[in-house]
Amino acid sequence: MATSSSDIIERAKAEAEVLAVNASFYRAFTEGDLASMQALWARDAPVSCLHPGMPALAGRPKVLESWARILERPPPAPMTYAEARVQLLGETALVLCYEGSGDNPSHLAATNVFVLEAGAWRLVHHHAGPLSRPIVKHAVADLN
Repeated sequence: MATSSSDIIERAKAEAEVLAVNASFYRAFTEGDLASMQALWARDAPVSCLHPGMPALAGRPKVLESWARILERPPPAPMTYAEARVQLLGETALVLCYEGSGDNPSHLAATNVFVLEAGAWRLVHHHAGPLSRPIVKHAVADLN
């Protein structure tokens, strides 16, 4: 079945929206902005999170409590992400990327999962884990 130009445009628009929300996630993290972080997470869909080296968290209250603790002390250098790629699966989207901080090479691989909820893309899962070796940055997203 051929893909129409309007389908291609809609897909590109959805991918851009997901990438914008993904950027907002890293901006909230860098700025220690708990209110923005809370607004990014789904309210109706189940949520979960795997912080590096920590047990899995399930449920909005537990996930947001973990972010409240993390954001009490924002990172000393801006959180960065590189090579963000979107995989759209209907009303679900995966963003795969590498995370780092400041001018350091990326040292974590991350998966951020979004769902379309009430017309907006919302996070339902974040998972970051260490890479076997850091990746020298090629193109880091500008969070400003």
